[in-house]
Amino acid sequence: MFRDRADAGWRMAAKLKEVPLHDPVVLGIPRGGVAIGAVLAEELGAELDIVLARKLRAPGQPELAIGALSETGEVQLNDRAAEVWNVDDDYLKEEIRTQKREIARRQKLFREVRPRVPLAGRSVIVTDDGIATGATMIAALKVLRGQEAEQQAREVIVAVPVAAADRLREIRPLCDRLVCLLQPESFLAIGQFYSDFTQVADADVVKLLDCARALYSSWRD
Repeated sequence: MFRDRADAGWRMAAKLKEVPLHDPVVLGIPRGGVAIGAVLAEELGAELDIVLARKLRAPGQPELAIGALSETGEVQLNDRAAEVWNVDDDYLKEEIRTQKREIARRQKLFREVRPRVPLAGRSVIVTDDGIATGATMIAALKVLRGQEAEQQAREVIVAVPVAAADRLREIRPLCDRLVCLLQPESFLAIGQFYSDFTQVADADVVKLLDCARALYSSWRD
C-alpha cells in the first residue's frame, strides 16, 4: 500500500538506484505517470519527459480499458475485448477518433512546456502509477520500439509501483528490465493500492514538467 504517488515514486527510486543507468530519462504516461516520473527524475538525476498513450474505453464502462492507442496511431486491443464487451466496429472507430483528439490536445498542451527530449543511447525509464490491463503501457512501449534505429534508447526499463501479475507477462518481452514493487493476485483497480489517489490534472502535469526541466537545467549549468 502506498500513501500517494510521491511515496510510490520514492520507493521505486530506491530500487532503481541499485541499477546502473546511462544518462537516464524518465518518460511518464500522463497524467498519473508524470507525478510518479517527477519523483523518479529528481531522485535519479534524470531528465523528465512524457510518452502519450490513451486507453480505449469499454462501452458503458469508461474506467475499463479494452485496448489503447499510441501517439503514433497504433492500436493495441486486449485479448477477447470485442467478444467480452460486445465492441462493434462502429464503436471502436469512434472511440479511436475520440482518443486521437485527446492525444493531439495533450501533445499541444504538454509539448509547449516540455519539447521532446532525445532518447538515443540513453537509459529510458517508462512509468505509470500502476498497470491494470497493460494496454496503455504496451502501446507506449511500442512507440519506443518503433523508433528509427538512430533514435533507439540504449535500454528501456518499465518501473511501476503496482501491476496485475498476469499483465506483467505480456510486458516483459517489450522491455529490457522490469521493476514492480507490488504484484498482487487480487487486483480490482490501481487506486485500491493508494491511500490518496487524487486525480492528477492537466495543470499539475504542466507544472511538474516545467519544474523538472528547470531542475535538470540547473544540474547541467
